[in-house]
Amino acid sequence: MREMAGTMTFHHDITGCLDERIGARGLAHAALDARLHALEPKLAELRESLGQGGYRMLGIARENQDIETTRAALERLFDGAKTLVVFGTGGSSLGGQTLARLAGWCIPGDQRPAANTLPRVRFYDNLDPLSLQHGLNLLDPETTRFLVISKSGGTAETLMQALSALDWMRRADMGHMIPRAFLGLSEPAREGTKNPLRQLFEGLGVPLLDHDPEIGGRFSVFSNVGMIVALARGLDAHAIRDGGRQVLDELESQSAADFAPAVGAATAVALAEDKGVRVNVMMPYADRLSHLARWYVQLWAESLGKDGKGTTPLAALGPVDQHSQLQLFMDGPPDHMITLIRPAHGRDDPPMPADLAEMAGAENLAGRRVSELVSAQQQAIGDALMQAGRPVRVIDVDNPDETTLGHLLMHMMVETILAGHLLGVDPFGQPGVELGKKLTREYLAASDERDSAHSPARRGAD
Repeated sequence: MREMAGTMTFHHDITGCLDERIGARGLAHAALDARLHALEPKLAELRESLGQGGYRMLGIARENQDIETTRAALERLFDGAKTLVVFGTGGSSLGGQTLARLAGWCIPGDQRPAANTLPRVRFYDNLDPLSLQHGLNLLDPETTRFLVISKSGGTAETLMQALSALDWMRRADMGHMIPRAFLGLSEPAREGTKNPLRQLFEGLGVPLLDHDPEIGGRFSVFSNVGMIVALARGLDAHAIRDGGRQVLDELESQSAADFAPAVGAATAVALAEDKGVRVNVMMPYADRLSHLARWYVQLWAESLGKDGKGTTPLAALGPVDQHSQLQLFMDGPPDHMITLIRPAHGRDDPPMPADLAEMAGAENLAGRRVSELVSAQQQAIGDALMQAGRPVRVIDVDNPDETTLGHLLMHMMVETILAGHLLGVDPFGQPGVELGKKLTREYLAASDERDSAHSPARRGAD
């Protein structure tokens, strides 16, 4: 099926997952149609709920009023800045990283300031004591700014990062700069609910933006959590939401059989349940989209891995993973569904000099462009996988820009929600993650008790 949205082309093709194309490991049309039929009530519920203001993580793509508020807060933070450090983990970081990765490449006809004229952006999403302290020591406290993102305000890793950075500023005799050097993003204060980050920042006079409490972290890329990073990298936040809005517009008018996210969800679930395909590989063929695969891994895993159900998402990147993971996909256990995202690479890059190619004994590359080689590879790998009887989904898009990426992000979010419906799981909770947090708190408390028992004061009392 092919959807045209303005000047953007989005071509979603699951033919390579059907038995008529890959043989016995593929789906029969009847199996796919049964899942698509089961999705029609869910699509109707989504349409109705969106019309009534539900599913905020999706519907926010139809809003724009918060973008200027976010931009103004960022401009204040950027005054005198050369580096922006983003603290956050999971959904508070991966969406922003996905958007930030798009920046830095020239988009033809683009008149915006280049991303490299803005403060550089560094993400610290994994808590490691050595990396954190080493990273802070490399920064200039006068020109470094910190964006701290935590939906609940109580994420221990993010709080530790914020506390470390605050202490670092004070030890550098820059405590007076803290209200200007930090910006928080967290849920509004609610009676009976503790928000440590908000309490800390309000006590220090640090400004805060409100995180929409109805939007979960891994679904927050279209909220100010993602938009603030997009703006920090010079991207067009409105265009990102425009791309997401196109998917919602298609939802309003299309049946499950024509709606690409529904087809994707039905294909993935049917392959898992009927053919034992338990691994979903996301493999874009562009550095600009590399973090899309990482973002998708959290979205799919944390949303669907419940009650003994779900499939394992795996991030890959073409062409580099042709030289590492492809052997497994081609010739290992037949339990992978591979999604290839294939941009229409432009041919603005220079051709290879004939004399150098001949000197290397690679005459076949003379006059060829890198873009030609990558385009040929992404076509060939899909065909090779299908010839090997491996399920392959292909998503062809324009040379990626903000609208294209917004469309891809919304597609994957809706697809994940629909897959949850087919699997019979709630895609919006994460009970396994919460158990780990609970046990971490208990172990820290036990450590405090041990330290107290062995302290000099305690031994003297005994």
